[in-house]
Amino acid sequence: MEHRFDVVIYGGTAGGAIAAIAAAQEGVRVALVEPGRHVGGMVSGGLSHTDYGNPAVIGGLALEFYERVARHYGAENWSLRGPEPHLAERIFREWLKQAGVDVFFNAKLDRVQKEGQHIHNIVTERRESFAANVFIDASYEGDLLARAKVSYGIGRESVEQYGESWAGRQPIRPDKHNFSVAVSPFVNGKDGALLPLIHERPMVREGAADHGVQAYCFRLCLTDRPENRLPFPKPVNYDPNQFELLKRFLLRAGSQFDAGKLMSLSGRLPNDKIDVNSIGPISTNLLDGSSWKYPDADYSQRQAIWDRHLHYTQGLLYFLANDPSVPDPLRTEMNRWGLCRDEFVDTDHWPHQLYIREARRMRGEYTMTQADLENQREKYDAIGVGSYNIDIREIQRVWIWVPHFPNLVGETFNEGYLSVPVNSYEIPYRSLVPKYHECDNLLVSVCASASHVAYSSIRMEPQYMILGHAAGVAAALAVKHNVAVQRVNIVELQSKLQDQRQVIARK
Repeated sequence: MEHRFDVVIYGGTAGGAIAAIAAAQEGVRVALVEPGRHVGGMVSGGLSHTDYGNPAVIGGLALEFYERVARHYGAENWSLRGPEPHLAERIFREWLKQAGVDVFFNAKLDRVQKEGQHIHNIVTERRESFAANVFIDASYEGDLLARAKVSYGIGRESVEQYGESWAGRQPIRPDKHNFSVAVSPFVNGKDGALLPLIHERPMVREGAADHGVQAYCFRLCLTDRPENRLPFPKPVNYDPNQFELLKRFLLRAGSQFDAGKLMSLSGRLPNDKIDVNSIGPISTNLLDGSSWKYPDADYSQRQAIWDRHLHYTQGLLYFLANDPSVPDPLRTEMNRWGLCRDEFVDTDHWPHQLYIREARRMRGEYTMTQADLENQREKYDAIGVGSYNIDIREIQRVWIWVPHFPNLVGETFNEGYLSVPVNSYEIPYRSLVPKYHECDNLLVSVCASASHVAYSSIRMEPQYMILGHAAGVAAALAVKHNVAVQRVNIVELQSKLQDQRQVIARK
């Protein structure tokens, strides 16, 4: 079956939904093509405790989303960090319907039909074809840009590539995400075979490039309200030996670690729910290198990685709530919480979205780097403002030999975490478009053109929505004026965005 639209957005993330709404409100025919069966991505998939930096720079349709959330709860805007997952999806679905967007689910991208630098249509695995004048890749993975043969990068660049002081493999630093006590990585405690949950790949030198991407996890929605709480179920093929590293850590750390130091239980949401974030040396983040293979993997390989993360998360919660080696206060605290009966009802109450913190990143007309975040560069083509920290979650769990006279002792560490403050910074339209000779009718609003360091700030969901808003309006302008996306009139684009309350200059 062939469908014809003016604009086709691939990826029903929050940024993709906003892009579709923004384009439709400009009067063009829009399709949102989603490989799964939900819209909202992480905003409806567990990341409810919103990371937003400076709220003063969040405007446009991103701001309207959070205003809709506040109105639902009868609260002041920003007094809540975010909605319950099911409400976020309801808001997006209703908004898309109001805007007249056609939404297609279970539509995994199979191939892109392109002539020269121009995409004619995309074809899904179910043999549905979507033709359009302009396409937007709003997926977390960047599958459309990759199949369109647009340049991209994966992993950490070296310090030398862009002159970024925070680039490349990081030194081992003490922080809240690392081990506070020495824990052997070896099965026998001395040398030889490694325990599960450790990345076996040797580290590159400090500051060097590697293929490492930030750890993935599931952001859980839990509750302590008895009538809505479901106990953590015992996973199929549960093996407590997978958590020997955690068992050893808890034995050494003693009573200093409560549940809130192993996973954040402070992200309070309405109706006695919490958004569980990763924290501590062993958390919901899976640091065995699984995520490194995900960006360029095919669908079956990605599903295996997805399942690995889910099984790990299920096992971790069950272990903490039930294993006799876990200190009694920690087990008691974990058993106070459970899955929400009214969330994720079609996925057994586990989130429907894996937290893909980064995958591919386009190499477009302009690549954002650390300097753009720190040096307050003004952009003539600014279409939005970012403000969140350089926030790089752990990349891998490793071990190194540590000298403890008179011996060398193997110890376990987490590598890669960084949290570096930045001021608000302008994001240029050029970071949303490919190089002209590669493709002239594609915009990329999630896997935008940025280094690993810069992307770690850009990657927050409100900023994805800001970029989606700009991409949606730009796509509509490209259709109306029959021009390449690289030749959209920037002044007209900026004027429209400002009329729609988008903030385009840093504050």
